[in-house]
Amino acid sequence: MANPEWKISGDYFEACSCDSVCPCPTSGMAARPTQGSCDAGLVFHVERGSHGATRLDGLSFAVLLHTPGPMIAGNWTVGMVVDDRATTEQREALVAIGSGQGGGPMAAVGPLVGTFAGAEAKAIRIERSGMRRSVSIPGVLDIAVEGIPGAIPTEPVYFDNVSHPAATRLALAKASRSHMHAFGINWDDTTGKNNGHFAPFSWSSS
Repeated sequence: MANPEWKISGDYFEACSCDSVCPCPTSGMAARPTQGSCDAGLVFHVERGSHGATRLDGLSFAVLLHTPGPMIAGNWTVGMVVDDRATTEQREALVAIGSGQGGGPMAAVGPLVGTFAGAEAKAIRIERSGMRRSVSIPGVLDIAVEGIPGAIPTEPVYFDNVSHPAATRLALAKASRSHMHAFGINWDDTTGKNNGHFAPFSWSSS
Protein backbone atom coordinates (compact mmCIF):
# COMPACT_ATOMS: atom_id res chain seq x y z
CA MET A 1 0.00 0.00 0.00
CA ALA A 2 1.41 3.38 -1.04
CA ASN A 3 2.27 5.93 1.60
CA PRO A 4 -0.20 8.84 1.84
CA GLU A 5 0.83 12.20 0.47
CA TRP A 6 1.66 14.71 3.18
CA LYS A 7 2.86 18.26 3.71
CA ILE A 8 3.85 20.08 6.90
CA SER A 9 5.39 23.46 7.72
CA GLY A 10 6.37 25.28 10.88
CA ASP A 11 9.37 26.07 13.07
CA TYR A 12 12.44 23.92 13.75
CA PHE A 13 15.45 24.22 16.01
CA GLU A 14 18.24 21.98 17.20
CA ALA A 15 21.28 21.67 19.40
CA CYS A 16 24.14 19.25 18.93
CA SER A 17 27.20 18.31 20.96
CA CYS A 18 29.64 19.89 18.50
CA ASP A 19 31.28 23.16 19.46
CA SER A 20 29.84 26.09 17.52
CA VAL A 21 30.03 26.19 14.55
CA CYS A 22 29.31 22.54 13.70
CA PRO A 23 31.44 21.29 10.77
CA CYS A 24 28.77 18.98 9.33
CA PRO A 25 26.77 21.38 7.10
CA THR A 26 29.88 22.65 5.32
CA SER A 27 31.49 19.23 4.85
CA GLY A 28 28.63 17.17 3.47
CA MET A 29 28.48 15.48 6.91
CA ALA A 30 31.98 14.07 6.32
CA ALA A 31 33.82 16.00 9.04
CA ARG A 32 34.49 14.35 12.38
CA PRO A 33 32.32 15.89 15.11
CA THR A 34 34.31 18.20 17.37
CA GLN A 35 33.75 15.82 20.30
CA GLY A 36 34.46 12.71 18.22
CA SER A 37 30.83 11.55 18.28
CA CYS A 38 27.64 13.56 17.92
CA ASP A 39 24.48 13.80 20.00
CA ALA A 40 21.70 15.99 18.66
CA GLY A 41 18.12 16.92 19.34
CA LEU A 42 16.02 18.26 16.45
CA VAL A 43 12.69 19.79 17.46
CA PHE A 44 9.80 20.53 15.11
CA HIS A 45 6.56 22.41 15.74
CA VAL A 46 4.00 21.90 12.99
CA GLU A 47 2.03 25.06 12.42
CA ARG A 48 0.10 23.66 9.48
CA GLY A 49 0.06 20.26 7.89
CA SER A 50 -1.65 17.02 7.05
CA HIS A 51 -0.74 13.40 6.37
CA GLY A 52 -3.34 12.07 4.00
CA ALA A 53 -6.64 12.99 5.68
CA THR A 54 -5.03 13.41 9.12
CA ARG A 55 -4.54 17.02 10.23
CA LEU A 56 -1.34 17.76 12.16
CA ASP A 57 -1.76 21.49 12.95
CA GLY A 58 -0.30 22.56 16.30
CA LEU A 59 1.54 19.32 17.09
CA SER A 60 5.24 18.88 17.81
CA PHE A 61 7.84 16.13 17.57
CA ALA A 62 11.54 15.66 18.26
CA VAL A 63 14.17 13.52 16.56
CA LEU A 64 16.99 12.46 18.91
CA LEU A 65 20.14 10.95 17.48
CA HIS A 66 23.65 9.73 18.23
CA THR A 67 26.41 9.12 15.71
CA PRO A 68 29.62 7.35 16.80
CA GLY A 69 31.76 9.27 14.30
CA PRO A 70 31.32 11.37 11.15
CA MET A 71 27.66 11.47 10.23
CA ILE A 72 28.28 10.27 6.68
CA ALA A 73 29.81 7.06 8.11
CA GLY A 74 26.39 5.99 9.34
CA ASN A 75 25.48 3.67 12.22
CA TRP A 76 23.23 6.35 13.71
CA THR A 77 20.94 5.62 16.64
CA VAL A 78 17.68 7.52 16.21
CA GLY A 79 14.60 7.78 18.40
CA MET A 80 11.53 9.99 18.26
CA VAL A 81 9.30 11.74 20.75
CA VAL A 82 5.87 12.72 19.54
CA ASP A 83 3.32 15.05 21.08
CA ASP A 84 1.21 13.29 23.69
CA ARG A 85 -1.79 15.42 22.64
CA ALA A 86 -1.86 13.62 19.30
CA THR A 87 -4.37 10.91 18.45
CA THR A 88 -3.15 7.45 17.46
CA GLU A 89 -3.47 8.40 13.77
CA GLN A 90 -1.58 11.64 14.31
CA ARG A 91 1.20 9.89 16.22
CA GLU A 92 1.60 7.32 13.47
CA ALA A 93 1.75 10.14 10.91
CA LEU A 94 4.39 12.08 12.84
CA VAL A 95 6.55 8.96 13.25
CA ALA A 96 6.28 8.20 9.53
CA ILE A 97 7.37 11.76 8.69
CA GLY A 98 10.08 12.18 11.32
CA SER A 99 11.65 8.76 10.77
CA GLY A 100 11.63 9.03 6.99
CA GLN A 101 9.53 5.87 6.66
CA GLY A 102 6.87 7.93 4.90
CA GLY A 103 9.28 9.57 2.47
CA GLY A 104 10.27 13.22 2.46
CA PRO A 105 13.54 14.85 3.63
CA MET A 106 14.26 12.42 6.47
CA ALA A 107 14.12 9.48 4.07
CA ALA A 108 17.38 10.74 2.55
CA VAL A 109 19.27 10.01 5.77
CA GLY A 110 17.56 6.65 6.26
CA PRO A 111 20.53 4.63 4.91
CA LEU A 112 22.71 6.18 7.63
CA VAL A 113 20.52 4.93 10.47
CA GLY A 114 21.78 1.74 12.04
CA THR A 115 19.24 1.56 14.87
CA PHE A 116 15.79 3.08 15.01
CA ALA A 117 15.16 2.95 18.74
CA GLY A 118 11.44 3.60 18.51
CA ALA A 119 9.05 6.41 19.40
CA GLU A 120 7.50 7.60 22.63
CA ALA A 121 4.62 9.96 23.30
CA LYS A 122 5.47 12.69 25.81
CA ALA A 123 4.40 16.21 26.73
CA ILE A 124 6.44 18.63 24.61
CA ARG A 125 6.68 22.26 25.72
CA ILE A 126 8.28 24.66 23.26
CA GLU A 127 9.00 28.35 23.89
CA ARG A 128 9.98 30.86 21.21
CA SER A 129 10.93 34.51 21.58
CA GLY A 130 12.94 36.45 19.03
CA MET A 131 16.15 34.53 18.44
CA ARG A 132 15.57 32.18 21.38
CA ARG A 133 14.14 28.69 21.25
CA SER A 134 13.76 26.12 24.02
CA VAL A 135 12.05 22.80 24.59
CA SER A 136 11.22 20.77 27.65
CA ILE A 137 10.25 17.11 27.51
CA PRO A 138 10.40 16.01 31.16
CA GLY A 139 13.02 13.33 31.77
CA VAL A 140 13.97 13.22 28.08
CA LEU A 141 15.07 16.50 26.52
CA ASP A 142 15.83 20.00 27.77
CA ILE A 143 17.64 22.29 25.33
CA ALA A 144 17.78 26.04 24.78
CA VAL A 145 19.44 27.92 21.93
CA GLU A 146 19.95 31.57 21.08
CA GLY A 147 20.84 33.01 17.68
CA ILE A 148 24.30 34.46 17.06
CA PRO A 149 23.72 38.15 16.23
CA GLY A 150 24.80 39.40 12.82
CA ALA A 151 25.39 42.91 11.41
CA ILE A 152 21.81 43.71 12.41
CA PRO A 153 21.88 42.75 16.10
CA THR A 154 18.30 41.53 16.12
CA GLU A 155 18.96 39.14 13.22
CA PRO A 156 21.11 36.00 13.35
CA VAL A 157 24.00 35.04 11.13
CA TYR A 158 22.85 32.47 8.56
CA PHE A 159 24.17 29.42 6.75
CA ASP A 160 22.65 29.49 3.28
CA ASN A 161 22.39 26.87 0.54
CA VAL A 162 23.31 24.03 2.91
CA SER A 163 22.47 20.34 2.71
CA HIS A 164 20.43 19.73 5.84
CA PRO A 165 17.20 17.74 6.13
CA ALA A 166 15.37 20.52 8.00
CA ALA A 167 16.03 23.48 5.71
CA THR A 168 18.58 24.91 3.26
CA ARG A 169 18.91 28.20 5.20
CA LEU A 170 19.78 27.90 8.88
CA ALA A 171 20.23 30.54 11.54
CA LEU A 172 23.41 30.01 13.54
CA ALA A 173 22.91 29.68 17.27
CA LYS A 174 24.60 28.53 20.46
CA ALA A 175 23.02 26.27 23.05
CA SER A 176 22.95 27.55 26.61
CA ARG A 177 21.87 24.17 27.93
CA SER A 178 21.64 20.69 26.46
CA HIS A 179 20.26 17.67 28.31
CA MET A 180 19.19 14.47 26.58
CA HIS A 181 18.40 11.15 28.24
CA ALA A 182 16.50 8.73 26.01
CA PHE A 183 16.98 5.76 23.69
CA GLY A 184 20.34 4.99 25.31
CA ILE A 185 21.63 8.50 24.53
CA ASN A 186 22.91 10.51 27.49
CA TRP A 187 24.21 14.03 26.94
CA ASP A 188 24.59 16.95 29.31
CA ASP A 189 26.31 20.24 28.53
CA THR A 190 25.90 23.73 29.96
CA THR A 191 29.15 25.28 28.72
CA GLY A 192 27.35 27.54 26.25
CA LYS A 193 29.70 26.39 23.48
CA ASN A 194 27.42 23.88 21.77
CA ASN A 195 26.17 24.40 18.25
CA GLY A 196 22.56 25.26 17.49
CA HIS A 197 20.36 26.17 14.53
CA PHE A 198 16.81 27.31 13.91
CA ALA A 199 14.72 27.92 10.81
CA PRO A 200 11.24 27.77 9.37
CA PHE A 201 10.73 24.42 7.66
CA SER A 202 8.47 23.16 4.91
CA TRP A 203 8.43 19.45 4.13
CA SER A 204 6.41 17.26 1.81
CA SER A 205 6.31 13.66 0.71
CA SER A 206 7.32 14.55 -2.84
